[in-house]
Amino acid sequence: MINNQSITDIDIINALKKDVQYKQVWQQVLNQKAIHKAAQAKGITVSPEETQAEGDRLRMEKKLYKVSDTIAWLAEQMITVEDLEAGISDSLLSQKLAEHLFKKEVEKSFAENRINYDQVSLYQIIISEPRLAQEIYYQIKEQEISFYDAAHCYDIDEKRRQVSGYQGSLHRWTLKAEIAAAVFSAKPGVVISPLKTDEGYHILMVEKFIQAELTEEIYQQILNNMFRQWLANEVNYMLYNQIEPEEINESKQEIA
Repeated sequence: MINNQSITDIDIINALKKDVQYKQVWQQVLNQKAIHKAAQAKGITVSPEETQAEGDRLRMEKKLYKVSDTIAWLAEQMITVEDLEAGISDSLLSQKLAEHLFKKEVEKSFAENRINYDQVSLYQIIISEPRLAQEIYYQIKEQEISFYDAAHCYDIDEKRRQVSGYQGSLHRWTLKAEIAAAVFSAKPGVVISPLKTDEGYHILMVEKFIQAELTEEIYQQILNNMFRQWLANEVNYMLYNQIEPEEINESKQEIA
């Protein structure tokens, strides 16, 4: 009951359907079933101490320093302590299972795809008109204007103008193929002649190249990608080979 208004399971389900979120939540339920089944088969568990430690970290992250703060936050989220602990336990179980399945495969995958994780510290100017782009390129090349001043004056993007064309450190895979090919074959400090894409005409300059390293961020990214693919396959197998229609219906009902 909320403000003397009753909300039933079917109300929640209908709301999810209207907002086109029903399938997403149902998928989450199936994902969790697959994770629990695999973890149980492999003897992977989460201890109360691990759940407590992660709960403490979460409370510090949300600045819930007092018990009263935590109780108020739980009430605001409309969940109980048991709900929160169950969610934390599921999250830890998922991470443990991912590590168990793919930890040894991450380094191999990184080595095989290392080129995709190379980075470049890049400056660029994008001009809408080809003649103007060519003219600006020659002015920069002849040192009639600096790259940074040209970016500040002529780039079509206001935010990029404000930072004189600096794009930051970018992975190869984030760049369009034609841009990546030109950038990663260029020499730092040398201006690259205008390249046409659907955004306009790009004048580029490499500041430096950054050799790929297996950082914690990249490690987790690769691990998560492997686990997501595995999980999708497990759910598909579960749906089409193991779960009977009535069991699928039960999973649908669990979302409420």
